[in-house]
Amino acid sequence: MRIARFSIDGNVAFGAVEGEDPAGSASSGGLVLDIIKGIPYTDFELSGTKVPLSKVRLLPPVLPNKVVAIGRNYAEHAAELGNEVPDVPVAFFKPTTSVIGPGDAIEYPSFSSELHHEAELAVVIGRMCREVPRERVKDVVFGFTCANDVTARDAQRREKQWARAKGFDTSCPLGPWVETGLSPAQAGDLTVQATVNGEQRQLGRTSDMIRSIEDLVVHITEAMTLLPGDVILTGTPAGVGPLNVGDEVAVTIEGIGTLTNKVIKRG
Repeated sequence: MRIARFSIDGNVAFGAVEGEDPAGSASSGGLVLDIIKGIPYTDFELSGTKVPLSKVRLLPPVLPNKVVAIGRNYAEHAAELGNEVPDVPVAFFKPTTSVIGPGDAIEYPSFSSELHHEAELAVVIGRMCREVPRERVKDVVFGFTCANDVTARDAQRREKQWARAKGFDTSCPLGPWVETGLSPAQAGDLTVQATVNGEQRQLGRTSDMIRSIEDLVVHITEAMTLLPGDVILTGTPAGVGPLNVGDEVAVTIEGIGTLTNKVIKRG
């Protein structure tokens, strides 16, 4: 099931996306939303009230308490930036203020002149969990969505911490919805790609990740409690590159969909 979060007539709700769109985008006129009663992390019912997707504004599919991101989880990406593969997962946070949804603008930060896209599979947590054993990871994962770990690369190089480089406002597009029908094992072998103005930049598979989805959930929950709606970004394949004002960047993940955002000048 695809679960979207949306606004219509000033109200915010969750809905199950119905219909097929071969392109996997959120722009198909044939898709409809069956409004969910309540929130989707617990047992829920479909209301039977349906609205065309074209009549609503899609929001970030979740509002995470925290986004835990993993750096250098693809060997070729680490190499393209001149980095070694780390001995342990490199984790960092992106604040909630960085999260935007499909169609929202990425604002080019004033402190950078080298903005990069990073297409990533995002794991959405479905229940409060801590110290999750590997065999229970599937029980705490709600689903998966597309993410773009937008990065001010020049700031990342010159600053020891990545907080500003990867945590600035609008640096974490998520969407267009959460796909709940994939297991961690299935999500561990999907195509991930990014295009800029229709030109392919990144193309990889989640099977190339150094640490698997299960590995990452175990590692992160050794240290902290994850809450329903929290998000784990699993790293990006090779091919990251520049974004300029006016560019349209799209992240597409097999079996999930396409997340599209445009870059604008801040202010």
